[in-house]
Parts: sequence; C-alpha cells; structure tokens
Amino acid sequence: MDSQAFRQMAVAELDSVYRMAMHLSRHPDEAADLTQETFLRAFKAENTFELRERGIKPWLFKILHNAFYTRVGKKRREPTLVEDLQNEAVANDLDAASPCWDLSSLDWEQVDERLKHAIEQLPSHYREVILLWAIEGLKYREIADILEVALGTVMSRLYRARAILSEQLAALAAEKGISIDK
Repeated sequence: MDSQAFRQMAVAELDSVYRMAMHLSRHPDEAADLTQETFLRAFKAENTFELRERGIKPWLFKILHNAFYTRVGKKRREPTLVEDLQNEAVANDLDAASPCWDLSSLDWEQVDERLKHAIEQLPSHYREVILLWAIEGLKYREIADILEVALGTVMSRLYRARAILSEQLAALAAEKGISIDK
C-alpha cells in the first residue's frame, strides 16, 4: 500500500479516534493532543502496518489506547502539590453531576443526557470497552487486541458495563418502552 492511500485510510478514521480520545480523557484539549499523537505515531509507523481483514481502525485505537495510558502513567509519577489535590477534588465534584450505531448519523449531542451521564460514570475500563463495542462496532477480539487484555476480560467487562447501565437506566428504558431482561 502506498503512503498516500494509507494516510487517506487513516484520516477517514479521524472522527472515531477523536471521539474515543474524548471519552478516555474527558477533556477536549487532551483529546485533541491524543488524536494528534495517535496519527503522528501511525504515520511514523505506516511501513509496519499490514492491511488485514480487521482494517486500520483497530490499529489506530490500539495506538490511542497506548498513548493515553502512557500519559496516565507519566502523570502518576509526577510530583503533586497539595493545592493541586484540592483543585482536583473540586473538579471531580463538578463532573459528578446496540451495538454499533450508524456513525454517520450519530450525534452525541442529541443522545439523552441520562444515557451520557450513565456512560460517563462507568469506571474507565468498562466505559472504554462499551464504547469500542457499542459505538465503534468493534468485535471482542479487536477490543482485546487494542486493550491488550484477554478475550474473557473483554467479555466480562462488557457484561458488567451493560449490567451497570441496565440498572442505572431502568427508568429511561421504561419511559422509552424498552424491556430489560434480567
């Protein structure tokens, strides 16, 4: 595959990569930085990419996942001032407030606020799996490859994420006439 074709395929996934970066980082500037870093790494490593049946999206998500958790690790190792801890606690208080959609028509801003809030409240390891599966339409094996976890771990996290969301959104489901089987 020539360089131009590779870059066109990669750029076609820009919105998906940014959307996932936003869900991981929860901050637009950080998401933009992560997206830029993901594409920079991808373009530098384009000669190692082999077009497989899985395509470029899982590969980009794997790069994004690694970039995000590398940053998280670096931040944990940085010294923290007492004032920063107090500001972080206040920021956390302020934030507390099927699979695979047709992404061309999905407008995250139009999604019910209760659903968005429930997804945002999931622990990050559950949130990441549910978004990769439900919104991005990736298969379990692709998610396992991206997150570098066992297939059973993906299945377990997805099960738990769905159970948590079902419990939290029972009222919304009833309102919309959706039956939740337990």
